Amino acid sequence: MKANSFVLVHPAWHGGWLWRKVSPLLQEQGHLVFTPTLTGLGERNHLASPDIGLDVHVNDIVNVLQYEGLRDVVLVGHSSSGVVITGVADRAPGRIGQVVYLDAFVPEDGQSVFDLVAPERRQAMEDLVKTEGMGWLLPRFAPAPWDTIVRDMWGVTATEDARWIIDRLGPTPVGHFRDPVRRTNPAAETLRRVYVRCRQFPNARFDQHAEMAKRTALWTSRELAAHHHPAVTMPRQLAALLLDLAS
Repeated sequence: MKANSFVLVHPAWHGGWLWRKVSPLLQEQGHLVFTPTLTGLGERNHLASPDIGLDVHVNDIVNVLQYEGLRDVVLVGHSSSGVVITGVADRAPGRIGQVVYLDAFVPEDGQSVFDLVAPERRQAMEDLVKTEGMGWLLPRFAPAPWDTIVRDMWGVTATEDARWIIDRLGPTPVGHFRDPVRRTNPAAETLRRVYVRCRQFPNARFDQHAEMAKRTALWTSRELAAHHHPAVTMPRQLAALLLDLAS
């Protein structure tokens, strides 16, 4: 198997730490793995400001591709970062081999994460920005506390794993969700794309994306018998799938 470069992009509220179980499994097979943290999140949370939006997060990843001199990259985005990797593909298609949406949103040109969530979910998120986020931070995606979200909604039930995640989650600048993505580069539309659906996580929008992938040229649809956080709950299975795609 040839060596590949994987760039794994975490979603809102997380950081590059999310991939801690997956990265070594890919590296053991001789691959390069990059797990950048988006500006304002994780260990970069001190950089959070009202000015940070989707374009900054797209630039975060484009800069990794450029400054590391990467080519033929397997670009993976989880959940809300499906919008981020879509913007990256539009900006730097010549550096990407394939784009992998891991239980992630797939936007059309001009769409944002908020455009893709259910209206009642968007309203709850907008309310949290106003009541708890000082008008520019989204603390979480539901009124429920993080421990309930992590265990009951995301299916991370092992106590150690759940605590590890909860201790590291943080608010995300709302521009990550509100800002529309640009998808206008014809070269980007010729890239191979894969949708990986985590079947134990009920989400009508993700089901729609998976069905789209099954009937659309240049797309492949794959599945994992996992909940929404396979990087934590099923790292070996996720790594094996990514290695298979890269081969």
